[in-house]
Amino acid sequence: MRIIIVGGVAAGMSAAARARRLSEDAEIIVLERGTEVSFANCGLPYHVSAEIDDAEDLRLHTPQSLRAALNLDVRIDHEVTAIDTATRTLTVLSPDGAQTLAYDALVLAPGAAAVRPPLPGIGSPQVRTLRTVTDAIELRTLVDDGARRAVVLGAGYIGIEAAEAMRHRGLEVDVVELAPNVLPRIERELARVASDELERLGIRVHAGVAATAITSLAGVAGATVTLSDGRDITADIVILSVGVRPDTAFAMDAGIVTERGAIVVDERGRTSAAGVWAAGDATLSVDATLGIRRPVALAGPANRAGRLIADDIFGAAGARAVPAALGTAIVRIGTITVASTGANRDDLAAAGVPFRTLHLHPNQHAGYFPGASAMHLVVHIGDDGALLGAQAAGHDGVDKRIDVLATAMRAGLGAADLIDLDLAYAPPYGQAKDGVNLIGMVAENLLAGRLRLWYAEDATDGADALVLDVRRADEFASGHLPGALNIPHTELRGRLDEVRIAAAGRPVRVMCAAGVRSNIAYRILVGGGIEATSLSGGIQTLRQWFGRDADQVLTSEGVHA
Repeated sequence: MRIIIVGGVAAGMSAAARARRLSEDAEIIVLERGTEVSFANCGLPYHVSAEIDDAEDLRLHTPQSLRAALNLDVRIDHEVTAIDTATRTLTVLSPDGAQTLAYDALVLAPGAAAVRPPLPGIGSPQVRTLRTVTDAIELRTLVDDGARRAVVLGAGYIGIEAAEAMRHRGLEVDVVELAPNVLPRIERELARVASDELERLGIRVHAGVAATAITSLAGVAGATVTLSDGRDITADIVILSVGVRPDTAFAMDAGIVTERGAIVVDERGRTSAAGVWAAGDATLSVDATLGIRRPVALAGPANRAGRLIADDIFGAAGARAVPAALGTAIVRIGTITVASTGANRDDLAAAGVPFRTLHLHPNQHAGYFPGASAMHLVVHIGDDGALLGAQAAGHDGVDKRIDVLATAMRAGLGAADLIDLDLAYAPPYGQAKDGVNLIGMVAENLLAGRLRLWYAEDATDGADALVLDVRRADEFASGHLPGALNIPHTELRGRLDEVRIAAAGRPVRVMCAAGVRSNIAYRILVGGGIEATSLSGGIQTLRQWFGRDADQVLTSEGVHA
């Protein structure tokens, strides 16, 4: 059997390696258009930052090492220009000219290419991408040679990593993002945490604006990036990171079914053409939460899909379907980590899926142990208690919690099941009630009707309700909602009549710093026959939601105890 794999790196090389382990007899050819067939593309920003000093550490394998270890025929600088699925042949452009190769099984893993918007000056020499080892080396060289200013267009994961890398090297850095917030797939309240950390690092964030032109400066090495708000930013380097598109023109020309430019595959990675499989950034994955097809440009799913495709090609015993993607992702920004899994608020709203959102701010380990700090958690649950998506930001422990939640979602656990997870506990590592367990407890209360929530986005239209702030007086004085009544939760049982008089028949919106004390107060109010709701995540979430505008929403004057 001859298996031809188009594209290396994650999906392609995983398929090739697994195919060889399943068969010593198969002829396995890997065709790679570029010069790197197996490299750590997720490590590229860290070479630019000099945290990974030697670029060779990013090169995981060469054609020679793959021949020696796995007897793979890896051919770099070989571009597939056409597929004939009827005759099962490929047209390949190589350094020696065009050639035709026949296959028995074909795996398409061409990946994705950087989106290059039709922007005046996009071809300027200062404009760079960060997709290959060569890209990383060239960017590192520019920095080593004295570049001092960088503009990053796009604030997704790669854009943020590139910005952090440049700042780590001491450059002045501006990040430009068309969406209202950096990390557009991250919820607004957590994106604010990310923006605050970028600004703490000295990175200037321009969100909700677009670049409209790039102009090379005559006689000097730099360029000017013009923004839609009229500002000009001067840069020695402009890093383009506004997204990727599936690199699938040759597959589309062959009649292989695509959608939005990405190859459509079934649960086994099979395309519409017999004998042709596909995996990685060039394909559409089924969303595990919503069941819709969407691209998931992540290394983990690509690696796993490549391996499972090889199993399907050989009909391996116990061969499994390619799992639907949760899209679990993580990024470091200075001293914080931001991570997510599953659907976000926009995904759920667009799909018409009813959901409720929980906000929690638990410490990553015991509060009495030195170094305790808050993790900010946003979790979406369905009306049936299903875990639909989760995001987190914080200085420590974020990766562990998101991985636990991703595992719970993969296992089909409901939100309330998180109460029962037996997670490791010692004061330096966690709490007896871990943040994940607390998600389950809050969710169970909500689903059982023992808790009703209100949300930060409703903070400015509360005329029809009394806001009851149950923080201490000094906390209240540091900023509160206008017109709020301040009664510390420890005094509330004896002062319910004050609440009734102030409410004058209106429902009560209770709030505190993070949602814990307001939950206690909520139960007291309900027990006293007063209609109430509790602010999800407390004033911490409210401040994150409103960001720079929080001080305009809050006041230091009002109704005190």
